[in-house]
Amino acid sequence: MATAAHPPRAASAAGASREALTLRGFFGVFRYSRRALELVWSTNGALTVALGLLTLAAGVLPASVAYVGALIVDAVVGAIRSGGGEARRVVELVALEGALVAAIAAAQRGLSLCQSLLRAQLGQRVNVMILEKALTLELQHFEDSEFYDKLTRARREASTRPLSLVTRTFGLVQNGVSLASYGVLLARFSPWAVAVLLLAGLPAFVAEAKFSGDAFRLFRWRSPETRMQMYLETVIAREDHAKEVKLYGLGPRLLERYRDIFRRLYREDRALTMRRDAWGFALGLIATAALYGAYAWIAVTAVRRLITLGQMTMYVALFRQGQSAVSAMLAAVGGMYEDNLYLSTLYEYLETEVPEPSGTALRGPHPEDGVRFEDVSFAYPEAEEPALEHVTLHLTPGTSLALVGENGSGKTTLIKLLTRLYSPSTGRIVLDGQDLRDWDQVSLRERIGVIFQDFARYQMLVGENVGAGDERFFEDEERWRAAAVKGRASEFIETLPLGYRTQLGKWFRDGRELSGGQWQKIALSRAFMRTRADILVLDEPTAAMDAQAEAEVFEHFRQLARERITILISHRFSTVRMADQIAVLARGRIIEHGSHEELMKLNGRYAQLFTLQARGYR
Repeated sequence: MATAAHPPRAASAAGASREALTLRGFFGVFRYSRRALELVWSTNGALTVALGLLTLAAGVLPASVAYVGALIVDAVVGAIRSGGGEARRVVELVALEGALVAAIAAAQRGLSLCQSLLRAQLGQRVNVMILEKALTLELQHFEDSEFYDKLTRARREASTRPLSLVTRTFGLVQNGVSLASYGVLLARFSPWAVAVLLLAGLPAFVAEAKFSGDAFRLFRWRSPETRMQMYLETVIAREDHAKEVKLYGLGPRLLERYRDIFRRLYREDRALTMRRDAWGFALGLIATAALYGAYAWIAVTAVRRLITLGQMTMYVALFRQGQSAVSAMLAAVGGMYEDNLYLSTLYEYLETEVPEPSGTALRGPHPEDGVRFEDVSFAYPEAEEPALEHVTLHLTPGTSLALVGENGSGKTTLIKLLTRLYSPSTGRIVLDGQDLRDWDQVSLRERIGVIFQDFARYQMLVGENVGAGDERFFEDEERWRAAAVKGRASEFIETLPLGYRTQLGKWFRDGRELSGGQWQKIALSRAFMRTRADILVLDEPTAAMDAQAEAEVFEHFRQLARERITILISHRFSTVRMADQIAVLARGRIIEHGSHEELMKLNGRYAQLFTLQARGYR
């Protein structure tokens, strides 16, 4: 897989590198800078103002120190020539320089403090933005591998990049102010010195910007590999995988696969880092040569007595500090370019288009009509075959339906369409005489209680696991108890150390693990939290129970839902036969439909499967 992936990477790298070197490509990426500044300002305006003021102070003060240093040298020379008469002046200037140095240290400490506080607040803010966006996304986004790559990139890097961008922006301002003050003083020596100062750092800057773009493209390419590494970490180190990993001896193989991904990524990192550092060193020599050329120029000028010894000291210090400021500014611009590239992944994720809910209906005109599937077809994105084709069903209140079919026949997809996790490709679904697309999503989902086969096992309290079925009563212990009785979970819950306040799962201290059957009873209880739900769906949630226990649960479920529509997905025909209607699905189509007796008389696929399973119990 890695071999096949490299040729297109190389081709796209060449094109991307050419694009990165164009002025339009370089400056166009800075469109996120303003948004990052707005984000930081809205996070904490006072800290942002303090950061700006301290940046200005830290920019102006170094030139002042250099200027006072020149005065000190000239004062010392004058004092020596006059026999020590200017000693008091020297002490005053030294004290002034000491105060300026202390002010620089205070400004740097203040900058560090502001950055630390903003980093914590901004990291939380961005992570909340990412999670808030996740709540608005459709199910199809989470079932799309490319979208997961986008989410992985946003979560791994983008939460730290806004502050990095703002910090570099303020650093750019700080060094710009410093450079301007250095330039004013250096111009008194020669305007050409200012030009040399500015131009000497450009070659290294161009190389840095180019390699920043390459590093970002490498980051984007490797999202699938990075996600695989994260998954392997989960499989190796999580309790819900530990049993099989140990039993089947998968640990060494999975760990070697983890190492192999690292080695592959490390080779790419090493190659880029070596090129980056080699070019950085070579082009950095230009700046070093410029510094010492200017040093010699200033020294010769002092030897010719065109400037004083103090001025020579000041100009050398200014040129050295100015070159550092230029390097810092160019590095900041390169860093801002890189930060903008990474921020593009955050805003690419945050700006993922999500269709606005269009439905507003809170009830339908014909409650007695129940649910209708009218010639419904559906295909998953990029799937070669449709998951459902021309499905037509009618369920009135008080009716129970069982869905039967092989895995992948479309049973769970039918439920996803009913709950509007997806919308039909063709045809329509009608509830109470109202098209599902016209319903308000919140009102619709309050009408439906669903327990999927892969129901969630929350690492929270027992009661909260039950209360998750209706968020409005998430912490209502009375509702927990009533739902647990209906879901037949109350008996074992009462035996737990803290009852409904017992922590479940092993992630947290004193957590208790339940058996598969107990977890399923918790999930069933969760369905009964929705007292307003008049459509109840069980998507194989009792698979860990024996056949008799499942039949008892379903019969109990039917008794509690006499006036409701009940839909059951199960592979156990002893339970299925109790439903009023049975629909047999194959490759997304309903091939048989009727009661148990009708389908047995038909002697088709259902009768064949029922007979085959019944033979196993004899």
